[in-house]
Amino acid sequence: MKSLRFLSAEAFVSNAEFARKSLDAVAHNLFPLLFKASYLLEQGEVIHDLVESWPLTDFNMGKLLGPTVDYQEDLSHRTCSVCLESCLTGLRDYVLNHSSPYTKRLKVVDLTGIKDVEVQFCECKKTMGRWARTQLLSKLCLELLVYLQQPKRNPGTFEISIDVLIDLFVTERNYELVVHALLKKCSCPLKICCVAFRSDNLTLQKFFYIIKLTEPSLLRKLEIVHNVRLEMEHLEILFNSIHFPLLMSLTLPARTFNVQRFTATDEQMLTNIGEKMGEMTQLTELCMSFSILTGRIQKLLSPLKTPLKMLDVSNCSLNHADMAYLANSFHANHLESLDLSGHDIPELYPSTFFKLLSHSSSVLRSLTLEDCNFQDTHVNMLILGLSPCQKLHEFKFVGNPLSSQALKHLFTFLCELPMLKNVEFPVPRDCYPVGTTYPIDDATLCRFDHQKYESVAEELNLILLQANREDVKASTPLFGSYDAAVQETNNELGAYLIKSFKETLEKFTTSFSKMS
Repeated sequence: MKSLRFLSAEAFVSNAEFARKSLDAVAHNLFPLLFKASYLLEQGEVIHDLVESWPLTDFNMGKLLGPTVDYQEDLSHRTCSVCLESCLTGLRDYVLNHSSPYTKRLKVVDLTGIKDVEVQFCECKKTMGRWARTQLLSKLCLELLVYLQQPKRNPGTFEISIDVLIDLFVTERNYELVVHALLKKCSCPLKICCVAFRSDNLTLQKFFYIIKLTEPSLLRKLEIVHNVRLEMEHLEILFNSIHFPLLMSLTLPARTFNVQRFTATDEQMLTNIGEKMGEMTQLTELCMSFSILTGRIQKLLSPLKTPLKMLDVSNCSLNHADMAYLANSFHANHLESLDLSGHDIPELYPSTFFKLLSHSSSVLRSLTLEDCNFQDTHVNMLILGLSPCQKLHEFKFVGNPLSSQALKHLFTFLCELPMLKNVEFPVPRDCYPVGTTYPIDDATLCRFDHQKYESVAEELNLILLQANREDVKASTPLFGSYDAAVQETNNELGAYLIKSFKETLEKFTTSFSKMS
């Protein structure tokens, strides 16, 4: 519902030429209202001029685009390229324009509230993701530095200092640009303040260099994800050489830990890493997927002084001792998001798992149990375990060998979870050829009866519809949930994988030739 004020703001900015000429006569407290109206209508030129003339001390994208009294819809998930580019270039021109520095009150720009989502509603249909925002802001900072070296520069520009809070996303392709911008931060009127940092496709040397430039003492989220070959000894060096006092969320790359080849030295190293994480008193989110951690979860997590709210230990080869520790630890009562994918839960530790689920049920919002070997005979047990989870928003269980009938039974129950919004369910077992084994390999994944699947999916959605649960989105993402960062850089990621494969093949050929 739009207020009369918001409707008036829309009418004002819809005529871009008139609005731009009239901004000097607009009351300062109306700028936020006009910004949101311009963003909704994708009036790039008006957005640019609003930011260039911004009269307030702060500019917070999350608050400006979030629900307001005048318009309740949240626009922070619209990463419209036209709007965001206009916003960032307007920020650059705020610094460059020749108005008196005494009239420029802006001190903090917060870009961290922007949310990257799969479906965009902007008319241009062109998004500016986290990587592109990192790239553009770095480029604009360097443009300002070039301007400051010119003889005809405005002396007042040197008095401007604006902290720009941003979630940086760095890969090999934008590494040099971002490093240059961070190195020159002290000299630039726009000062990049990294709140969250994600790194993909970087050598360890480059990762260690750039992470030191981000001011780690201010970092709240660190994601080291694809093609950064960080192993346990490198992680120990990282934690020993750099302190992360405000870090709340940590994501480590696949195979950081592998206890199968542990020595006594490795055990001590793991203890040291656990102790270092214990010093991070703000740490509440931890992702360690695709490492081998059998029997070592307690050693790694017991030093933590703050209970975890998010834990991803998918495909980590956990044993009964690990699950027992999790179920009985102080983390269990605080877990809002839990991912145990890739473990044969019904076979290995059913009762211990349900004990963990029971302890976390009062706060659990997201549960992921992909490829966990839940079969038709386990559905009633699963329903019993999920029943107390009344705050569950998201349930993902792709890759489990469940029949169409079992899924219908489970969906009938899921309708009773009042907060549920998103369900990711498997292709029914009876849609695959007889004899298909689980977990299903990539070659077989798409070889199912698509017509039958569509029919079952319609029936499942009908169950939701008949229960008045149109608010629940049900889908089957065969190749995993949407990852905005991967989607944005998939070409670079693919090229990196091909290069790595080629190098491995060349090494193998060389070794084979020497043996011959």
